[in-house]
Amino acid sequence: MPTASENLEIKIGVAFTNKNFLKEALTHRSYINENPNWDVPHNERLEFLGDAVLELAVTQNLYGQFPDLAEGELTSIRAALVNYQTLSKIAKEINLDTAIYLSKGGAKETERAKDVIMANAFEALIGAIYLDKGYDVAADFIKKNVLVMTKEITDNKLYKDPKSLLQEIIQEKLKVTPEYKVLKEEGPDHNKIFEVGVYFGDTLSGNGKGFSKQEAEVEAAKNALAKLNGIQ
Repeated sequence: MPTASENLEIKIGVAFTNKNFLKEALTHRSYINENPNWDVPHNERLEFLGDAVLELAVTQNLYGQFPDLAEGELTSIRAALVNYQTLSKIAKEINLDTAIYLSKGGAKETERAKDVIMANAFEALIGAIYLDKGYDVAADFIKKNVLVMTKEITDNKLYKDPKSLLQEIIQEKLKVTPEYKVLKEEGPDHNKIFEVGVYFGDTLSGNGKGFSKQEAEVEAAKNALAKLNGIQ
């Protein structure tokens, strides 16, 4: 029966020549802490490398694909493609979460912390592909898994500030301004989680959670936009 890492190679269509590159990409720092005799380093150096490869490949593609867009809009689209939410979603789609070496404590992290771990591992995987197969293979992997989301992001204007975009749409459609209200606060003061709802008049149209009211408001706006665009 194939191992989780072998299944990952099959899933992404990349067979590593040096399996240690893949093993390192899948090794979270917390796993090393619990397994000090592990035979490869944790993945943070590969993450650093993969981040640069990802940014170059995405920038190169967007520059050619949108010749009429200004630098600011290109930057916003790129940011939407490479943020941790997008990358963690892609990481789960390729089953990276089943192959990562994570400590028992790390497996119990909050969903947001897990998403960051997955996004970082995805960047490390890009770094590993780059070292093992070269830039062209890494860029092709990025094209198939990341750049495929460009149309959804541009069509739905998901690269714009969610609160500003929501206000623009709702003021035009309903002639009201979205209002944000705190629905719930959970956890200790040093690690409080806020849940915020966004209302159009008296109607609750989306809610979101975050470690600050502002972050929760942004998540609420994103969820409301997703409903408006039929994504949810």
